[in-house]
Amino acid sequence: MSKKRTRDTPMPDITPLIDVVFLLLIFFMVSTVFKKSEVALLLNLPEVSEAEAQGTADKVITIELSNEKMAYNGKSIVANELGDKLKAVTNKDIPIELRIDKDVKYEKVVKVLDHLKKNSLNNLSLITNNEKATP
Repeated sequence: MSKKRTRDTPMPDITPLIDVVFLLLIFFMVSTVFKKSEVALLLNLPEVSEAEAQGTADKVITIELSNEKMAYNGKSIVANELGDKLKAVTNKDIPIELRIDKDVKYEKVVKVLDHLKKNSLNNLSLITNNEKATP
């Protein structure tokens, strides 16, 4: 009787490969920076020289809003007059700067935004104070 020889095909040992893959997976999981749940807005407001600001003053509508008063282009007005002033604007693409005190109630801001929407004035900028403290 003769034995038949069977050839086993050589199989590479993949155990070390699996170990390396798991080590890499763990490394990348640990070293990844996780996204914070808080969202922060970084505002970068443009700086304008005074010469440019004076030249464009008549091409911008400025509305200022505090708890007690309201101003339209630097002149005090009553809240009821804002709608009439905005109806008189013919250029609907004119930029509008809205400066709001941080203590103003939300209801008052919504009324101003409602007047702007009724008159199709959508080119709106909310202006914030972005001055850096000097040492």
